Amino acid sequence: MPHIALPATRGGTVGLDTVPEGFERLVVYAYPMTGLPGVASPDGWEQIPGARGCTPESCGFRDHAGELAGHGAAVVGLSTQSRAYQQEAVTRLGLPFPLLSDADLRLTRALGLPTLEVQARAEHDGGGRKILLRRLTFVVRDGVIEKVFYPVFPADTHAAEVLAWIASPR
Repeated sequence: MPHIALPATRGGTVGLDTVPEGFERLVVYAYPMTGLPGVASPDGWEQIPGARGCTPESCGFRDHAGELAGHGAAVVGLSTQSRAYQQEAVTRLGLPFPLLSDADLRLTRALGLPTLEVQARAEHDGGGRKILLRRLTFVVRDGVIEKVFYPVFPADTHAAEVLAWIASPR
């Protein structure tokens, strides 16, 4: 894992090359974007395979965060949205873990993470093309990516899939 510190919704930055103290693993779930209530998704969003489901996926990780922690795994979410945009989702969804912003795409480019492009709405995101992450999850242990889940489908049950893998003996 490269040492790249990303802005976190809890303030400061978080590097994904180290696992938080008291944990053996770090589960990083990457998602395209969380929408805002009352704000339309980008044009064509419904037709992009795997685009829908970010809120149910985040809620799944929220609901399983305690069990994952019980198996030694901390959780963070990752998107290319700004920290301010992500903070709204953390508050609205009651997420007990931080979301990390890779708005400048440093981690995305360093790891060659899969992306998609959408046309942003001018009234909310300033318009123009936006690069978003495709949905995937990776598990970091001792600074190394130990497991990758890609593609992720369905999004709403993915956290349970990750928990089953974390909890299984190896």
